Amino acid sequence: MKHNHNHDNAPSAAPQLTPVHFEFTHPTAAAVFVAGAFNDWQPKAKPLHLTVDGRWLKDTVLSPGYYEYCFVVDGQWVADPLAKENVPNPYGGRNSVLRVADSPEATHLFEAENLPLKTTHN
Repeated sequence: MKHNHNHDNAPSAAPQLTPVHFEFTHPTAAAVFVAGAFNDWQPKAKPLHLTVDGRWLKDTVLSPGYYEYCFVVDGQWVADPLAKENVPNPYGGRNSVLRVADSPEATHLFEAENLPLKTTHN
């Protein structure tokens, strides 16, 4: 008789997905989307939803990794003003950078390690 080596507590081969929150404030925009490496830069694939106070929100899940992205606001590509990091893109603009860690603890550690240093002078 063969023994099955697959167990319920064995690690899954599927990538771990991490919750990600996008937010953009623009009370007069008609439509806001997020496009990036995570959705093949499709400008209408991930719409944000407008709240009563003019904030546009999108919650999604992504695999751990490094992603460049932009908001598409009424057809105009805009870098995320809340992003901690951005890089030049080949079109003369800027892409925002999102680093998705494999756990909330890893994300917190990455953010803590990249805080600007504060110095005090007497």
